[in-house]
Amino acid sequence: MLQNYFTIAWRNIWKHKLFSLINIFGLSVGIAFTLLIAAYVWHEINVNSDLKNSDNQYIIQSRWRDPNMGYTLTALAAMPKALKEEYPNLVANYYHWDGVSSNVSKGDKHFRESLQVGDSTFLKMYGFELLFGDPETALNDPFSTVITQATAIKYFGKTDVVGQAVTIESFTGTRHDFTITGVLKKLGKNSVTQINDASNSNFFLPAAAAKFLGRSLDGWNNTAIVGLLQLQKGVKPEALTAPMKSLIKRNAPPQIAENLTPYLVSLKSFYINDSGGTIKKMLYTLSAIALFILLMAVINFVNICISRSSQRMKEMGIRKVLGGLRKQLIWQFLTESVLMVLIATLIALGMYALARPFFANLLATDINGLLSFPIYFYLIPVTLALIIGLLAGIYPALVLSSLKSIDSLKGKLDRVKDNVMFRKSLIAFQFGTAAVVLICALVISKQINLFFSKSLGYNKDYVVYAQLPRDWSKPGVQKMEDKRYRLAQLPQVSSVSLSWEIMDGGNSGNLQAYKLTDAPAQAFSSQLLLTDNQFAATYGLDIKAGEFFKPQYMQADSGKVVINQTQLKALGYKQAKDAIGQQFNAAGMAPLTICGVVGDFIFGGMSGRIQPMTFININQTPFYRYFSIRLKPGNIENSLAALQKKWAEVLPGAPFEYAFMDDALAKMYKTELQLKKASYLATGLAIVIVLLGVLGLISLSIQKRTKEIGIRKVLGSSVKDVILLFLKDFLGTVIIAGLIACPLAYWMMSKWLNGYAYKISLTAVPFAVAVAALIIVTSILISLQTVKAALANPVKSLRAE
Repeated sequence: MLQNYFTIAWRNIWKHKLFSLINIFGLSVGIAFTLLIAAYVWHEINVNSDLKNSDNQYIIQSRWRDPNMGYTLTALAAMPKALKEEYPNLVANYYHWDGVSSNVSKGDKHFRESLQVGDSTFLKMYGFELLFGDPETALNDPFSTVITQATAIKYFGKTDVVGQAVTIESFTGTRHDFTITGVLKKLGKNSVTQINDASNSNFFLPAAAAKFLGRSLDGWNNTAIVGLLQLQKGVKPEALTAPMKSLIKRNAPPQIAENLTPYLVSLKSFYINDSGGTIKKMLYTLSAIALFILLMAVINFVNICISRSSQRMKEMGIRKVLGGLRKQLIWQFLTESVLMVLIATLIALGMYALARPFFANLLATDINGLLSFPIYFYLIPVTLALIIGLLAGIYPALVLSSLKSIDSLKGKLDRVKDNVMFRKSLIAFQFGTAAVVLICALVISKQINLFFSKSLGYNKDYVVYAQLPRDWSKPGVQKMEDKRYRLAQLPQVSSVSLSWEIMDGGNSGNLQAYKLTDAPAQAFSSQLLLTDNQFAATYGLDIKAGEFFKPQYMQADSGKVVINQTQLKALGYKQAKDAIGQQFNAAGMAPLTICGVVGDFIFGGMSGRIQPMTFININQTPFYRYFSIRLKPGNIENSLAALQKKWAEVLPGAPFEYAFMDDALAKMYKTELQLKKASYLATGLAIVIVLLGVLGLISLSIQKRTKEIGIRKVLGSSVKDVILLFLKDFLGTVIIAGLIACPLAYWMMSKWLNGYAYKISLTAVPFAVAVAALIIVTSILISLQTVKAALANPVKSLRAE
């Protein structure tokens, strides 16, 4: 009997190819998109789960009384080791590291690489496996290094490179060979080797190498080291609260001890909660989008199945006359529905395999293949198919099977409870969802365009930046200024600046500033920026008064600084010119003299308000990282080629790995850009699913009303009148859906925009555009479908039976 159900079901699907294709394709698109999002979410929430003893792994975080006093991500350098030594009953192991970048070379290959200098516990504590090398001894020698598989291929063209050497440059400009003692297997995404987008390490050096590089992994006043702990089994993170406070109180300087509260975060949850939970918000948003896309596809499927079922009354009547039982008719409808959903699910799995590389690229992450998931994952599409199939088949199965045989044979539609309001409500939900997704995509796009606009307070166009070899000394700065001057002589170059910062929010620290007449307790935090006198010219900062340092630095200028307008107001000045030559205090420093005031600009993201800023000349505080180079407008490709040639002459052995400022902003807004791309994709899918549903329903409606169209034409209706007849049925629903969608979209986007201190205004434009676009596209589709029926010979329509 079951075989008979499937045979009839297949014949019915094949007989009505158009409706079957529309129904199956629309549903398969929804299922495929949902599976891709589910795979992405599954991958992201499992970051760090593959680490050895991941249940007991924690990262030390810092909560500062004033957030500008230190970094949340890092801990006091001496803390992890002290906890292990003094509280072995609580702490099983520790790993702390310093992330730096330096020039690495092998023969004629020169690259700027991210280095992780840390403890020898790196491999054993997290279970990182080596393709080659001994994990017990790999990080014992001060001049040894473990590298990634991709790095080995990059430098040597192969992975079996243990015993080979690369040359690493220190921050004083000296170079030393480091022997490769291990090659890591391909690493999964984790928060140890790639703690964030700005720190993705390729070389892992022992702690003893810190001395050569000019760095330190020790000290209770060193607040820039990443600290990780492995707790003993059964120990809760709360048990470390008192020991950490005790260690800080006993060892840290008073300024740190009074302002710092350390706490532990599980590595299993660290990734999705990092950076203010932007990744978690992204996962929630994409999950909601996927759910609504799937609901739209399911509603389409159910709607078309219910609409088609009323055309099968005569079939039901004949089967009843021939002795068919009601339960057999119910099983027939359910079998057909489930079969169609299973076919759609199989097609969706194929779509998943084809779309996975594109989707992984879109979201800049890995997405597992179909065979990479745990067994329980495969139950999801099967369960989904059964539920959707039952939902779609249950209504026609119960209603049509309950009709009397005579009514079925006569095809009396009035006896069938054809709930028009219910179906229109489903259509309204679809249109409303599509409108919300489209409005959100337009608003997100507009806000992201603001991130890259010309209203940032500086001019990012034609600015490229590149990292430099480090010699953090006053002679080192003077050498770099000489090289800066030589690069600036290129006819393609407008100006060059030497600085610690670029406009990505990564400043060199903070200082506590206050008026000469105020007490230290009234100090406010000011972001510290270390730049030369060309920084304002290179980035096009607006100088409100004074000058951005003198052309030639003199020791007498050591106390002169430049401030921004926000700091100007914090110091109590109304006019920029009033502050020139005036002094203010900075904790731990002699009074500073204001030599210039610049207009406020967005330094970093738009999620926070512009902070007070103090620019100090790098000749006074000799720390730098970048050359920022403003190119002259023209042939950028030729300008970069000329710059690269000059760079090789001026900085031999230093790779010219440049990026435009737009690239830095793109890194900073990576999550938002991913959301923008995903929202565009979701919008496209939502509109496709809606239009497929309209296509199927309007086709069925035309079939049902063939005689009515013929009668109307005989009575004088024009083609336009027939088209308007069908337009009225759908466009009213679209307009109502739009009116409901707009307030919902406004609420959603208001909440999203509240996460940014600088944001667009929510005008009526994106709402009007979205609703109008849906109305126009739907009208065109309905018109194209109905014009054929309207042009048909009414005689044929009236004789149709």
